[in-house]
Amino acid sequence: MSHPSRAVMAVAVAATLLTAACGSDDPSTPSSSPTPAPTVVTTSSGTLTGADVGNTRQFLGVRYAQPPTGERRWTLPQAVDSRDTPVDATRPGAPCEQSAPLPGLPAPSEDCLFLNVTTPRSTAPGSRLPVMVWWHGGGYTSGSGAAYDAQRLADTGDVMVVTVNYRLGIFGYLGLPDLQGGGDFGLADQLESLRWVQRNAAAFGGDPDNVTVFGESAGGMSTCAALTSPSARGLIDKAIVSSGSCALVFPTGALYPGVPQQRPYASAPEAVATGVDTARTLGCQGTTAVACLRALPATTLLTQNENFSNTLAYGTPLLPRDPRQAVADGDTLRIPIISGGNRDENDAFVAGALAVNPSAFTTASFPGDLRAAYGARSGEVAARYPLSRFASAPAAVARTFTDAGWACPTVRSNRQYAQHAPVYTYEFSDETGPNVSGGSSPQIPKAAFHANDLPYVFDLDGRDLVPRDPQAALSRTMIEYWSSFAHTGTPTASGAPAWPRTTPDSAPVLGFTSSGVRVVDHATDHQCSFWSGVSPR
Repeated sequence: MSHPSRAVMAVAVAATLLTAACGSDDPSTPSSSPTPAPTVVTTSSGTLTGADVGNTRQFLGVRYAQPPTGERRWTLPQAVDSRDTPVDATRPGAPCEQSAPLPGLPAPSEDCLFLNVTTPRSTAPGSRLPVMVWWHGGGYTSGSGAAYDAQRLADTGDVMVVTVNYRLGIFGYLGLPDLQGGGDFGLADQLESLRWVQRNAAAFGGDPDNVTVFGESAGGMSTCAALTSPSARGLIDKAIVSSGSCALVFPTGALYPGVPQQRPYASAPEAVATGVDTARTLGCQGTTAVACLRALPATTLLTQNENFSNTLAYGTPLLPRDPRQAVADGDTLRIPIISGGNRDENDAFVAGALAVNPSAFTTASFPGDLRAAYGARSGEVAARYPLSRFASAPAAVARTFTDAGWACPTVRSNRQYAQHAPVYTYEFSDETGPNVSGGSSPQIPKAAFHANDLPYVFDLDGRDLVPRDPQAALSRTMIEYWSSFAHTGTPTASGAPAWPRTTPDSAPVLGFTSSGVRVVDHATDHQCSFWSGVSPR
């Protein structure tokens, strides 16, 4: 079962790149005056020496699991216990193996299970900071936790932020017959990072009983999947899922012309079939396939890396059920979540396709593009999305992909989740900020593309990309909503609207734009009533 289309999808996605203690007059209670937090902290990963950076304290390149190298390649992560070892935690660790280096970071390596901790520089004695654990995006094949500088979030939100590396591509999602953990090594790493937080958060002034996991794109899809994993029980108290609903579907052509319909997850048999096909391509077959693959250099394995962009496996011990169906059935952690996405998600992928093939998605091909995606219902889709409404045929088809595959499934799934737990739904729709998605084409007007929300929460590669108002003001508001949710489970922001909860019958959507934050008519904008009766092929 070959998946050459996954390589195109992965390249497109990889280009896209998120209580202080009360005072008392009683001398027996600690003073509530903030004091400098120590830059030497003892953890299960060693005695870490970090650094003060701006208004924060950072510990970088902290090993949270044993190196998954040699005989540990394609094994479940194993915790570290090196409490007495001195560790220089002032430089990031290597990103996990991927096809291209990342700016400003060490070369990718299999020895990559590192995380980074950022806290406010000063804390009140005895304080217990909420912990926010970030799982990065990048199509399951690229990225690094260290690319997301959390200074603004930690300082403004008064939270402890942990950004995590996890195994990617063939190293993270290979499935083979009888391979324990197959298809899920990346998710297993992510869950191991949460166990590390349970053991060590208190050493940094963090509260291990108040952990919010948040992620975008593949990181959001992993977060949503984790909510359906029995192994995540007791590790997650709240979650923020950005552009990563369990219900996402990418219609035929959404990721590149001709690429068949895909979802963020694969069944265990599909994952194994992909793994067996890949192993055969690399000259490894039968009962010795795993040993054969372990003997190959990483550079050889990377030639097949992009086949594993959508193979986080379900039907496994770690992820027993299809996450989409588990959410629909209420078989999830019942914790508060924020869930949403960007108004123009799929424009980035269509723009990326045009950069590779400028003749893709033409006026002449428009009927066929819709037919490939929506089959017998394509005529109805064309009537709903007439070319006269759009700047170009690519812009029109991109909007159908966004509405059918991203926006409406997210809200439907949120309403299902809301049967059992608090849900807050949002849409990022600022068109004025930086385009970090990697997708750009004259035929696709700049909009709120996939990943363009990230600079509003993080400094990317150490740079604040929204330093001036109105984008900076929107960033402050989003950070306040996100961090207040981490503190209390209810997202609030000063001078901003109250965020109405999603219910099983109604999904009010809070829209984030530089012109203001307000409830938007998401269902009408994305024609969700229509899409409730039309499924991609």
